[in-house]
Amino acid sequence: MLGLKDNYTNEIIDKLNAYLSNVQVTYMNVRGYHWNITGKQFFALHEKFEEAYDKLNEMADEIAERILMLGGKPLHSFSDYLKITSVKERLNVSTADDTVKSFLEDIAILLENERDILSLASENDDEGTVGLMSEYIGEQEKTIWMFNALLK
Repeated sequence: MLGLKDNYTNEIIDKLNAYLSNVQVTYMNVRGYHWNITGKQFFALHEKFEEAYDKLNEMADEIAERILMLGGKPLHSFSDYLKITSVKERLNVSTADDTVKSFLEDIAILLENERDILSLASENDDEGTVGLMSEYIGEQEKTIWMFNALLK
């Protein structure tokens, strides 16, 4: 379809769907932090979590579109996401430290996915996927740095 090898596109579509699942579960976790955050850092974190889930929502759309461009079909049900995600569902997390630590754990999983996908895409001259993952890696690294600073 895009001039990429069929065996590669099947593999990258599977990896992108797994990544999409992780992004979607992270999105729901962050919505929960946004809704349930309590304590002295409520205002700052409430706003930051809203920014984060807005970005995750945008990412999910871009990942799904990339899967479609590659000739695949993006997963779109939470039952499918939960079968393959490596991000844990977070329930009843509301303190600043707990929400930030949980968020950082989830972002670390996304970053690991992004680097894995970037490596495979690079090896197969898939510049569209490389560009997408490169952008996300830079954003995740900055997010990790900023939220780690909050914990100190």
